[in-house]
Amino acid sequence: MKRHFILLGMLAVLAACNEQTVRKEGFGVHGIDVSHYQKQVDWQKVAAQDVHFAFVKASEGQSMQDTVFCKNWDAMRSAGILRGAYHFFRPSVSAELQARNFLSIIDLQHGDLPPVLDVEVTDGYSAEQVAQGVKTWLKLVEAAYLVKPVIYSNQKFYNQYLAKQLSGYPVWVARYTNIWSPEIADGNSWSFWQYGNRGRLHGIAGDVDFNVFNGSLADLESLTICRPAPLLDKIPDIPTIPKAAQPAPPETHALPGEPVAANP
Repeated sequence: MKRHFILLGMLAVLAACNEQTVRKEGFGVHGIDVSHYQKQVDWQKVAAQDVHFAFVKASEGQSMQDTVFCKNWDAMRSAGILRGAYHFFRPSVSAELQARNFLSIIDLQHGDLPPVLDVEVTDGYSAEQVAQGVKTWLKLVEAAYLVKPVIYSNQKFYNQYLAKQLSGYPVWVARYTNIWSPEIADGNSWSFWQYGNRGRLHGIAGDVDFNVFNGSLADLESLTICRPAPLLDKIPDIPTIPKAAQPAPPETHALPGEPVAANP
């Protein structure tokens, strides 16, 4: 009987990954996330299809910045979509330098969603080393915008490496399934659920990730940055970091990184 349930679970996962993602029923607030992989996005058309929020990739590591971020960022706001931006975290790179990279490109305004840290790989570092770098990035970015950032990861990675050490932050979890909702370890709950990566919308050529918010539109709006001008006129500077500052090389590869679940 146990083997039967395991087989059914594997088949459900395969089906969710290989079939076109259908908008999930039972949720009132829907969103997407994009990066340069989606290339050109017609945000006016996207907004007309009951897409309430969207996250866009801003940066990765120490210096990579998404090539279409600025265009997407402005167009999302013009289309009336609640917008947010994320940074793809590399444990092998100084967390301070990564925070500096993100803050150098992003200009969060009153009404925008909190900044997001996408954590999906270990780069061969231990769970403790990964968590320490993540904590540093979160602390610096939270100090800049006075709002708790959101942590994004796939369910397995979050539960294995982050849940015990990073409580108190909103969680955006990737779990591709048509049967189960996310199960977050250690009593944590999820705010956003990326439930599929093969959604289709007018205005986007090709597949796009589909997400839902765990609450009402009013609940989502309550998470946005509430700092009207002139409070956001100047973002605090990141402390000066020595050029040589970076994590020590990993001593073990016993904790391999997970496959990237979404738009890296």
